[in-house]
Amino acid sequence: MEKKLTILVINPGSTSDEISLFKGTEKVFHKTVRYTPRQMDPFDSQPVTAQFEFRSKLLMDTLEEHNVDVKHLDAIAGRGGLLRPVQGGTYIVNEAVLRDLKSTQFGDHPSNLGGLLAHSLASQLGIPAYIADPVVVDEMDDLARLSGMPENPRVSIFHALNQKRVARLAAKDLGKNYEDINLIVMHGGGGISIGAHKKGRVVDVNQALDGEGPYTPQRSGGVPGGGLLKMAYSGKYTLQEMKLKMKGKGGLVAYLGTSDLIFLEKYLDNKPVSEDDIKSLKPGVDKDFITLCLRGMVYQIAKDICAMAAVLAGDFEAIVLTGGIVYDPRLKPWIIERIEWMNKPILCYPGGDEMAALRDAAVRVMNGTEEALVYE
Repeated sequence: MEKKLTILVINPGSTSDEISLFKGTEKVFHKTVRYTPRQMDPFDSQPVTAQFEFRSKLLMDTLEEHNVDVKHLDAIAGRGGLLRPVQGGTYIVNEAVLRDLKSTQFGDHPSNLGGLLAHSLASQLGIPAYIADPVVVDEMDDLARLSGMPENPRVSIFHALNQKRVARLAAKDLGKNYEDINLIVMHGGGGISIGAHKKGRVVDVNQALDGEGPYTPQRSGGVPGGGLLKMAYSGKYTLQEMKLKMKGKGGLVAYLGTSDLIFLEKYLDNKPVSEDDIKSLKPGVDKDFITLCLRGMVYQIAKDICAMAAVLAGDFEAIVLTGGIVYDPRLKPWIIERIEWMNKPILCYPGGDEMAALRDAAVRVMNGTEEALVYE
């Protein structure tokens, strides 16, 4: 009988940290530590690593609050940050990982703190620290990198952790191994990524961070290039304003004034909503326009799913839908009605349990079913 490993999982975000403790598959506790703008103010304009001591103290306070004896931990898994492009898998947090997370040379994001916090505590306890399937997983085929502009190749930045998690779940539910089958996976949340999984590798995927794919609740997606250039050189917008139009204030926010899908669904169904939510809508936005914009997002999602079917030349086992969008009572059936003509199983895994995904990654390595990768 395999030992029930005790794994601590840390997932830092922009305004919160998620902390979970697992014993085997049982979640002993889960807590989201949220930060107020006042708490974040001292770190304004500083690299995210400046928050390390602050977040480390709150992590230890949370463990103390839940009476966790850290001496009983077998391993710690942290959210993978912005490193150089890597193949998918589970990585031991070594000096090279620490170096690149601290330097932020590949990007400055709160997820960089995941590996740093995990290693800091694990090194004191003499146990391993891991990261798994960071957003920079790059397994794309050479064909997929060609963009038509040699100076600007297509790159792979996407929701690798959750896409890989649900792809493995789907394979298991189909009675097969992830490494033996092909799947199309759509992760839909504030950002949307759609990947072609070919025998365990994501051989093509839209750059979901800020550049490609469907428009989303907060991102513009792939917009017309000519119009984008005219806007950028019009003198009306700064570089930061253009970046916000692409990520943060694009997509549904740009059209409607809000990205809150729960509010929009309630509003469309004539259910009670707050005055503040109603005021968030842009002037002149009515229910017909809201429906049009939601259908437009679904239209683009379906187009990109079909594009990935072409990448795989029609040779795939199933289409997998995941992320918060899959909870939506309108969007999920609208997506399905546009792709069911392909006559492939459509498997739905709402939300994205990244904490369980990180735990599973650590367990696979510690049980010997997967080899830990070394980042250099």
